[in-house]
Amino acid sequence: PTPFVHDVAGDPSQAAFWAVGASILPGSEVVIENVYAGPARSGFAAVLARMGADLFHDPVTSDLTVRAPSGGVLSATTVRADEVPGLVDEVPVLAVAAACADGETVFEGVGELRVKESDRLATVESELGRMGVDVRAEGDRLMVRGRAGSQLRGTSVDAHNDHRIAMACAVAALVADGPTTIDGWGAVATSYPMFPDHRATLLAGGIGV
Repeated sequence: PTPFVHDVAGDPSQAAFWAVGASILPGSEVVIENVYAGPARSGFAAVLARMGADLFHDPVTSDLTVRAPSGGVLSATTVRADEVPGLVDEVPVLAVAAACADGETVFEGVGELRVKESDRLATVESELGRMGVDVRAEGDRLMVRGRAGSQLRGTSVDAHNDHRIAMACAVAALVADGPTTIDGWGAVATSYPMFPDHRATLLAGGIGV
């Protein structure tokens, strides 16, 4: 066979962390290069857009540009059970977006999260709760009452050896009123070993997150 080069688009699950970061910091803008946007994997972007974030996916370059809402604050929404298959891995970080929104966001039919690397419904409830968020996990539903316009609490949280919980907490720390320590931070290497470097680069560049 003849060798060829095939460009593989980037992981939407990784992009979601930066998309939420840009959405919750007023005045922020982030361009995430070459993000796959197939209908089965773009659910997180649809939810953020519904909450008021400004998103544009370039059909030529596949770059995803995300800006904070023009009014500065996200709005609560309901994530229906039929939407969950396309965003199940992004629920922890979408819960961070919900924590910064105006009103109560409800995630329906997310019971699958109880059997991931951790019980992600329980860990989102406990760790965002430590940061001052009104969050409840009941059965297969997750309810988050936002603190629009208020900072989260800087504190010590536990990743429960779950990479997505660790990274979601790191995004939440962007809007905390003080330092946040994440126990079990090494879990991020499971799926996104460059996450700490990318976070530091974005913060240093002054482009939002």
